[in-house]
Amino acid sequence: MRILVANVNTTASMTEAIAQAARAAAAEGTEIVPITPSFGAESVEGNYESYLAAVAVQEAVRDYDGQYDAVIQAGYGEHGREGLQELLEVPVVDITEAAASTAMYLGHKYSVVTTLDRTLPLIEDRLLLAGLSARCASVRASGLSVLELEQDRDRTVEALVRESVRAVEEDRAEVICLGCGGMAGLDEAVREATGVPVVDGVAAAVTVAQSLVGMGLKTSKVRTYAPPRPKGLIRPVAGAS
Repeated sequence: MRILVANVNTTASMTEAIAQAARAAAAEGTEIVPITPSFGAESVEGNYESYLAAVAVQEAVRDYDGQYDAVIQAGYGEHGREGLQELLEVPVVDITEAAASTAMYLGHKYSVVTTLDRTLPLIEDRLLLAGLSARCASVRASGLSVLELEQDRDRTVEALVRESVRAVEEDRAEVICLGCGGMAGLDEAVREATGVPVVDGVAAAVTVAQSLVGMGLKTSKVRTYAPPRPKGLIRPVAGAS
């Protein structure tokens, strides 16, 4: 089984970190192929960058020269999953939705701890659109930007733990979801500090994707995710900046 894991930003080191987390969660025989978009922002922290990333990821997947069984969109709260589902028959899994749906098996309510405050509405909207918001206790910001997550691990863990503890104690969350692909691999530290299950979206998405492929399921093409209609289309130039 081969799964494409698409980072939504252009930072190669973050793509590699996401790939490592995906491989750690993958079953024997599952190949993880990381993809970095050829254009877009170095970090995605707002609507403009998110819509740009949606196009960039779709183009990166379209340009991938090889066979694959599923695609993971490794951006939290980002746009674009629906477009990928129109383009592809293979399962497409968004880490936001994978984390939240997994958390609902583990506790009554979950909270998401993410990066900057400005990203909260994007995550809240994605959860609402996916029908997963009813059991979301809160979405909390750590105050760190996406790029800062890689700069100082101790500071990152401290910020995540602080907001996770508040989510459990003040918001009554019973499960924590790490709300950024760049937080992959930090679940154990948060789990030790809070005493509750902590879901890493990348790991959850890999597990969901493997299950869908294993069951022989594909994206429905009856209506919503039918292929784009044939028409004149001007695509971005590959590698353009």
